[in-house]
Amino acid sequence: MDATAGRGRGVLVTGASRGIGRAVAGAFAQAGDRVAVHWATRRADAAETLAGLPGGGHVLVRGDLADPDRVEALVEEAADGLGGIDVLVNNAAVMTPHPLPTTGYAAWQAAWRETAAVNLFGAANVSYCAARHMIGRGAAGRIVNVGSRGAFRGEPDHPAYGATKAALHALGQSLAVSLAPHGIAVTSVAPGFVATERVADRLSGPGGADIHAQSPFGRVASAEEIAAAVLYLASPAAGWSSGAVLDVNGASYLRT
Repeated sequence: MDATAGRGRGVLVTGASRGIGRAVAGAFAQAGDRVAVHWATRRADAAETLAGLPGGGHVLVRGDLADPDRVEALVEEAADGLGGIDVLVNNAAVMTPHPLPTTGYAAWQAAWRETAAVNLFGAANVSYCAARHMIGRGAAGRIVNVGSRGAFRGEPDHPAYGATKAALHALGQSLAVSLAPHGIAVTSVAPGFVATERVADRLSGPGGADIHAQSPFGRVASAEEIAAAVLYLASPAAGWSSGAVLDVNGASYLRT
């Protein structure tokens, strides 16, 4: 008998030390799941996330997603700690400003390398390792990617971020087709502006009012609203949504 039966699912959330990742970890834990809180550089924040999770069976896992070998090891550590991975949430991301008109060539190249290494290649490698684990267990798993509205409307100051988020959406759709025969559904969310620690200064600064005005609701999202969408897409009820990219942007950007 599966030792994890009756204890919810095992969920790996990358970049869960704060912000959207922390909210996602909390939503799954509140639903009775066991969560692996991944961190790369913010150990104290990750420990705070872990301490705030309801229920038990949660673990911390550390690793630089730009390192393929470390990715393989951290997925194994998460699987061992949780008793299996049923859900992967690819949330970790790099967002370094590099507007083309004012960025030197060397800095431009560095921004693209660093952003792609985590946002795209890191997510692809975590997805590979987690999906192979799910296939090996015969688990009907879920992968949810945290993409971005910027994949569609553009990111003039962060072009590598916008491009890698678009690629992440495309990766999710390719994997949705590839992994469906194994019972694994793959989806993405595309949030608009979200109130997190990383952008608090922008929201409170001179441009804050304009950012709020991007949505006809006159506000930005909370991290918990994004987490609610992720929780739904990872649910058994959302299996037929595999391949979808769900806009969660408060009607701030509409596409057909």
